[in-house]
Amino acid sequence: MHELGIVFHIIKDIDKIAEENHVKQVKSVTLELGEVSGVIPEYLVDVWNWACENKSKYMKGCKLDLKIIKAITFCDSCKKTYSTLKGKICPYCGSKETWLLEGNETKIKSIEVVDS
Repeated sequence: MHELGIVFHIIKDIDKIAEENHVKQVKSVTLELGEVSGVIPEYLVDVWNWACENKSKYMKGCKLDLKIIKAITFCDSCKKTYSTLKGKICPYCGSKETWLLEGNETKIKSIEVVDS
């Protein structure tokens, strides 16, 4: 379950930011998650809730807000984009010269803190 490692990495980064900025508590985090990132949202939320309560000084009760980023593939042959979920072969021209443009990332979009 790589969701655990992802959550630990994010919490480590947020704890560092909270400490550097003298934040007492992080209220919520918005995370952008690509639809082909390989991360299972339900597992991520379960691990998040456990880790915030048990592994972070600043994030007890912190809410996770997931924003799913659609996976988009670009075709080098016809220069069009399409949903990656349609496959590797371009649905417009049949080319195999395609590459993932977006949709496999996992990144922190925003952090909301409790006012001191």
